[in-house]
Amino acid sequence: MFSELFGKFVSYFKIDFWVIWGLAAQGFFFLRLIIQWLQSEKEKKTIVPLSFWWLGIIGAIMLFLYAIVRKDLVFILTSVLQLIIYSRNFKIALDAKDKVSTIVDRENE
Repeated sequence: MFSELFGKFVSYFKIDFWVIWGLAAQGFFFLRLIIQWLQSEKEKKTIVPLSFWWLGIIGAIMLFLYAIVRKDLVFILTSVLQLIIYSRNFKIALDAKDKVSTIVDRENE
């Protein structure tokens, strides 16, 4: 019964390369939240690792390409905005990491 229901559900949608691509892009967004959650659990405080931003940038680029192919203005605008925000936050995180490294290096001298 489950396989029949699943078959009907899947056959309702047109599954092509771009659907798989879009699902993979959403997977990157989901994975970044899992990584952030696991890292925060490990550290016992809220942590946003650099991989969070990398996965967000990759997901935004993939969704942007998906939106272009699908000619979906809403997704195009959202993807561009995400890409700008994630790239900026990634740069801020890198700059902060460099500052921490510089402070640690000075303390070790």
